[in-house]
Amino acid sequence: MRVHVADHPLITHKLTVLRDKNTPSPTFRALAEELMTLLAYEATRNVRVETVQVETPVATATGLAISSPRPLVVPILRAGLGMLEGMVNLVPTAEVGFLGMVRDEETLQPTTYAERLPDDLSNRQCFVLDPMLATGGSLIAAIDFLLARGAVDVTAVCLIAAPEGLAAVEKAMAGRDVTIVLGAVDEKLNELGYIVPGLGDAGDRLYGLV
Repeated sequence: MRVHVADHPLITHKLTVLRDKNTPSPTFRALAEELMTLLAYEATRNVRVETVQVETPVATATGLAISSPRPLVVPILRAGLGMLEGMVNLVPTAEVGFLGMVRDEETLQPTTYAERLPDDLSNRQCFVLDPMLATGGSLIAAIDFLLARGAVDVTAVCLIAAPEGLAAVEKAMAGRDVTIVLGAVDEKLNELGYIVPGLGDAGDRLYGLV
């Protein structure tokens, strides 16, 4: 497994505004989308491409195009939806699937309550979107779900991570073709399983309490 922390001043600046408890939901949503686009440049560094030729107004040029099968982008509902547009803005030809997962606040274990994915993911590159890598349980379950369906490599993109959750994912994914792209690694998890200093509950801050 590979881990890449995108250490860039613009990413840190936008994360700082996201962390501020006074940042309203509309601004939070816009920043999450912008951050995802910045992180997507790193996440798609090894996206599969093929050589193509195009006719410019002057001559024939050789370039690259994203190859088939197309990448599959999988936001983890509901908070991952806040990152989706930032990803598909960069890779508009990607297909989109969905995984609905909820964490039991007592056991901190994830449960999958919905999925909309192709039955066969053979030879597919998959990109999982989840703002928070806290305990790591949801992300491990999501990646296992995709690999079990035949995905050949999975890249997960998270805005922030806790060291404990990142260590859990690294242990679970040892020897597998998995990459984690992060905006930042925070200090720790608290006793309630929240990232410290973190940014609160990403889903609630994106869409409000439900």
